[in-house]
This record gives sequence, structure tokens and C-alpha cells, in this order.
Amino acid sequence: MTTSPAAPPHPRPIDSLRSWLGRSTRRIRDRSRAEVGCAPVLPEAEQYQGGSGPLGVLLLHGFTGNPSSMRPWADRLERDGFRVSVPRLAGHGTTWQELNQTRWEDWYETVESACDDLSAQCERTFVCGLSMGGGLALLLAARHGSRVAGLGLTNPSVHSPDPRRFGLPVLRHVLPSLAAIGGDIAQPEVTESAYGRTPLHAAWSVTELFRMIRHDLPRVDQPMIIYKSRVDHVLGDRSLEIIRDGVRSRDIAVVYLERSYHVATLDYDADLIFSGTSEFFTRLATATK
Repeated sequence: MTTSPAAPPHPRPIDSLRSWLGRSTRRIRDRSRAEVGCAPVLPEAEQYQGGSGPLGVLLLHGFTGNPSSMRPWADRLERDGFRVSVPRLAGHGTTWQELNQTRWEDWYETVESACDDLSAQCERTFVCGLSMGGGLALLLAARHGSRVAGLGLTNPSVHSPDPRRFGLPVLRHVLPSLAAIGGDIAQPEVTESAYGRTPLHAAWSVTELFRMIRHDLPRVDQPMIIYKSRVDHVLGDRSLEIIRDGVRSRDIAVVYLERSYHVATLDYDADLIFSGTSEFFTRLATATK
């Protein structure tokens, strides 16, 4: 007696979805790699190092931005006698497609390497950050302890208020990018040199970075000054609440910016930020002599 071979089982819907997502991801990544190649760095997006002296300041830009949003801050600190370093985070300052090939570990590796180089030249190292750069500064402080002598943060981000973040695990496999998030500046004549699109694989990695930062916040005990815009169309207020509740720092000053939006380092209150951090770091350095 012969028996017919069993019919192959029907694939489960979840397996079909995973297979389709995998094929979509490969197509998007292959297309992105073909478009990126070796993308040149935009002239205004070059990393910068300058100044001299025993006190160093590392300045970190935000997601989809580049060092140009930090250069006025760095220039002021350099004039005040600090040695400054403004690294270009991996995937930034070229094309959004190139950023889509990077993840938060790549950005943090850039930060650590720049901090190592600056610390080798200085007696004390302070760290400033804008938006996601502020979050990276907090993570660096958590992991390196006393190597980071103090923090100056402008609208630091450790949480996304955008409800679309919940869809990123799937949406990033379907769409390569969404509308830009940069350029939230009150001054009408000022623009930010940020990407014109938000790459979704990288945006999903930002949410992973935020989870890591929030987990490590209790390890942060450095003095810090935080500048928070009253009106911020990108961030909202939750990040500041999380930071204040999560860190162990005893010396925390919060300064509210009345005239600036999210990219406050290029906005009406920029001078307040620049002079305030310069005075704050000078005070900390003098107090520890």
C-alpha cells in the first residue's frame, strides 16, 4: 500500500510577514548603499577643534544635524579660553541615506573617541550637547564618571513625544524616511543645516539610545546646567522631567529660554547659553583647584 506525501504546511501569517519585512529591508538597504557610496561632507558640517589651555569642552550636535549648530557655542568658549572639540557624529553632515546606515552605537563611538582625544590634552573636560547630543553627553557622563567634570545641556533629549515612534519597528522596513525634524528656530532669518528627511532606521535607533540613557541616568552625578526652551515643537517637557528625576547630581541649574525654539544654539537666546555655560564651567574649575 502506498501513501501520498503529506502536503507542506501553510506558512503562518507571522512568518509571511517576517519574510516580507526581511525582503523589504534588504531592498531598502541595497538602494541606500547604492545612493550613498562615499558621500562628501558638507562644507559647514566639518568637525572642528580649536583653542588651548587646561580646560576642554566637547560639544555634541543633535540627530540629523551637524557641527554647524554648535560652532557659535564653540567659538564663544574658545574666545573665553577653553580648548574645544566639535565632532561630527557618524552618518551626519553628508546625506540622510548615509545616516540610515548607522546606529546609536556608531554615534556614541564618535563621542567616546573625541572625548578621549580631548581629555588627553586637558586637565578637565566638560561636555555640552544639543537635543540628542545632550542625551549622548549624559550617557558619556554615566559611563566615564569623573572624567566628565560637568555638563552644559540645551534642550537635552532622552524621550521622544512623537507617537509615530511606536510604529518605527515596522515602519522602518516599509519607508526609508519621513519629513524632516530639523529647523525649529524662532528667528525667521536663521536656518539650520540639517537633513531634509528623517531616516527611519536611524530614528528607530534613537529610541534604543533613549532607553539606554534612561537606564543609566542614576549613574550621572556631575554638576550640570540645563537650558530649556519654553516653546519647543520637537521635544516637549518630558525629557527634562526624566533627567531631573533620574540623575543623582546635586548641582543642577535649569534656565528657561523665553524666546527660542528647539535649536536654541542658533536662536535668540544663544548668547545666554554661551555666556552661562562659560561662567558655569569656570566656576566648577575654580572650585576644584
